[in-house]
Amino acid sequence: MQKRLIAAAAVSLMMAVPLFAAPAFAAGGGGSTEPCPKGEVRNDDTGKCEKASRGSHSDDVIFANGQALAKAGRYGEAIAVLSLAADKSDPRILNYLGYSHRMSGRVLVGLGYYQEALRANPDYVLVREYMGEAHLQLGDVEAARGQLAEIEKRAGKDSAEYAELAGKIDAYLKS
Repeated sequence: MQKRLIAAAAVSLMMAVPLFAAPAFAAGGGGSTEPCPKGEVRNDDTGKCEKASRGSHSDDVIFANGQALAKAGRYGEAIAVLSLAADKSDPRILNYLGYSHRMSGRVLVGLGYYQEALRANPDYVLVREYMGEAHLQLGDVEAARGQLAEIEKRAGKDSAEYAELAGKIDAYLKS
């Protein structure tokens, strides 16, 4: 089952590559709680929304804006903004690409991005939390528990990521 899931995620990831490389016309929300209008990102230096294009902003600005969009539920725009990153191996970028794809219903694509993020940083427990949630979406409680154990080993039972995933597993089992 695990090998089939990984193979399917790899195929889904390959299908997502054009999204990762495509130019974006998306919004952002860096230093502000309010994302910019579509097609713009917030410049952390000026605080103003500016036209988004490849190479026009640092990866930190791209990440902050993509994260804000993802958390605002604007997943397609988040994917477009995050795709502007110069460092395609940044685990923060990969994590929120995974999150945005997963929340858009492309769970296997999301898992592929999470796996890439963990290759870059195996101790990134937020990725492990989101990966556990993805496994629950696929009905694989054991894989979710595996990520919970990895979070415990790396950050402890008192971490927010452990508490969040443990709560999601409990809720899943009760439903």
